[in-house]
Amino acid sequence: MKSLFSFLLIVFTLSACQTSFKPQQGDLLFQDLDCGATCDAIEKVTEGALNKNISHIGVVVIENNERFVLEAIPPKVKLTPIDSFLNRSVDENGNPKVMVGRIYSRDVKFMQRALYTAKNKVGITYDDAFIYRNGKYYCSELIYDVFKSANYGRAFFELQPMTFKAPRDTAFMPAWAAYYAELEQEIPEGQPGINPALISQSEHLKIIHHYGMLSEK
Repeated sequence: MKSLFSFLLIVFTLSACQTSFKPQQGDLLFQDLDCGATCDAIEKVTEGALNKNISHIGVVVIENNERFVLEAIPPKVKLTPIDSFLNRSVDENGNPKVMVGRIYSRDVKFMQRALYTAKNKVGITYDDAFIYRNGKYYCSELIYDVFKSANYGRAFFELQPMTFKAPRDTAFMPAWAAYYAELEQEIPEGQPGINPALISQSEHLKIIHHYGMLSEK
């Protein structure tokens, strides 16, 4: 009986923590998005924080006491109600496959500049070719530029040469070869870019909450 009581207490405590957590303005939401071969390919090329698979990212924006996630997702940059974002991809227990990163202490004006820039990006076309500075945005590129702007034009996160090959492979992953063949574009191997997993590993943030269980490498 005592062990059953202890188990129920743990379940209740975890449930209470889950429902009571409220993300702050500027928190980054890292999502293990189930979008098929493309998401699988994104997750395979870079390991996320805590060894998690991460294929999407957005930033929390609070307006009139309502929480939204600003994200670049086809067909454009938009503000998505946070519940819609969280329930887009769930684990076997029905919990969102999302973990929350919080930027280490910054002054209020830094975050104000970031969010002002972020909201001005709404409506910009999604960048399905993943090419930096082509007038469009993919998810992590949006976050990169938002925080670079807040940092007075100095990089806050770091761009790295992109790869579309699995670790230790010399050939392009079949999913990427098919993806760019459909776009009728060359694969931008080696061009500067960034992905959600890279941002999750940044020294500028810490992972503070898990809504559910993201898959692992």
